[in-house]
Amino acid sequence: MKLNRLFAIIVLPVYLLITLPALGAGTVYSSGGKAIEGYDPVAYFNEQKAVEGNSRFTINWRGANWQFANADNRDKFKAQPEKYAPQYGGYCAWAVSQGYTASTDPDAWKIVDGKLYLNYSKSVQARWSQNIPTNITASEANWPGLKKGLDSAQ
Repeated sequence: MKLNRLFAIIVLPVYLLITLPALGAGTVYSSGGKAIEGYDPVAYFNEQKAVEGNSRFTINWRGANWQFANADNRDKFKAQPEKYAPQYGGYCAWAVSQGYTASTDPDAWKIVDGKLYLNYSKSVQARWSQNIPTNITASEANWPGLKKGLDSAQ
């Protein structure tokens, strides 16, 4: 009995403090509290490539830390986060189209109609790219329910 009490008082709270940040920030996919693995979402639009952010240029938005390559990109995001943030909270666009969520690879990305989409891997991205309009339509239908589930898991 004493062991169970010790676990509940000491071990469980420490475990939760360590693991919960790594689980993501609900509707924003994050790894270790960093949205999109610490990559700069604005750079996808400005430089047409994945660029690692710098911890000196960080803001917290929707419970995750977003990092940027420079102050200008940080300020652009701060002024219009919805314009630059990836769709579906940065979760894999293919997975969302299939009715579940998955992590993403910052190098597996595409901008479609001014919106950033990320995928689990480049091979998954190739599959998603075979029928982008249908996959986006499915994702848009699936995302509200998935988002609700992620929000309630917090």
